[in-house]
Amino acid sequence: MKQFYSHAEREQSEHALPDAEVFYVSVKDAFENASGDGPMEEGWYYWFCFPGCLPDGEPIGPFETEQAAIDDCRDFAGE
Repeated sequence: MKQFYSHAEREQSEHALPDAEVFYVSVKDAFENASGDGPMEEGWYYWFCFPGCLPDGEPIGPFETEQAAIDDCRDFAGE
């Protein structure tokens, strides 16, 4: 999983930590990790999560590309 900042300007702060992760779910992963709601769709997802912490909510996606997931996250966060 790749960590990133939901607000890109936070990257310049020496005290800020990345607050989101982006990851890819393959068809195999989707079926192996299926919940009671069934398998996830294949694609790129993100969720809000500080390093070393559990995610703050469910994954959001799927998106066709990693960059599309990051862009959606930053739009959602109000950047």
